[in-house]
Amino acid sequence: MRPKFSGIISPFITPFNEDLSIDVEAVKWLARYEADGGVHGIFPNSTTGEFIHLKPDEVIELTKAVIESVGGRVKVIPGISANCTLHSIELGRKLLDLGVDGFIITPPYYFKVSKEGLKKHFSMVAEALDTDIIIYNIPSTTGINIPIDLYVELAKEYSNIVGAKITHDSLIYLKRLIYEVKAVRKDFVVLTGMADYLLPNLMLGGDGGVLALANIYPQIPRNVYDAWFNRDLMKALNEYRRLLQLAKIYEVASSFPTAIKTALKVMGAPVKPYVRPPLTMEPKEVEEKIRKILVELGIVQ
Repeated sequence: MRPKFSGIISPFITPFNEDLSIDVEAVKWLARYEADGGVHGIFPNSTTGEFIHLKPDEVIELTKAVIESVGGRVKVIPGISANCTLHSIELGRKLLDLGVDGFIITPPYYFKVSKEGLKKHFSMVAEALDTDIIIYNIPSTTGINIPIDLYVELAKEYSNIVGAKITHDSLIYLKRLIYEVKAVRKDFVVLTGMADYLLPNLMLGGDGGVLALANIYPQIPRNVYDAWFNRDLMKALNEYRRLLQLAKIYEVASSFPTAIKTALKVMGAPVKPYVRPPLTMEPKEVEEKIRKILVELGIVQ
């Protein structure tokens, strides 16, 4: 039996109107689109979703709209990352009332705390919130690379710390984490946050991916996942190559949110490309480069 949060999870973008308020109708459309496309879970208030640009009441509004739209078909696991542990707990308690399936949380990202500080942060959250917690390592933005031995310690001490999302460009780190944490908790889920590592993660014994490209065309990462577990290695490899081709949109865009939102615009989705400052929308030349990638994949004509 696979761990609870195995599969493909979408770090959900936050659609905005021109006045930069949350476009609730676009949220509902996109959540349904992704559930129909095969994601196993949706992660509102994510990096791709510009979580640092959202107020707590907006996170609640966003998460509530996602939950209402998917109707229990997929898991909803919002982010509760904050620089203050108490703020993460406060937001988590409010979101629990909505019926979420768990939370995803990064280290604090302003003060570069010690390993002891990190352990205190995650321990306090796990003790305060009676639900499953996935710890998200993204050192490129937080400036902190969570030690593997800390994951192991937390996995042993807290049954509700159930997994890791790893957005770190190191296959060695990913391999070590899988081997070491699953030696003490076989049900501990290890998810990659990088499209490039989806198939390698599965091959090493990991459990799936939290991939922003699932906002655009969730069928491709889902096909990689299904083909691997169906032992259709050639299909897994072919779909993985398509996933890598789709990931080229990141090479031409200025940020993850703008890459995803521009791609959805090119596809004709009812999701506007607005982002909150200091991010800026992509110019026409970037839009055309993204269009070319999507045409080559057969996603648009």
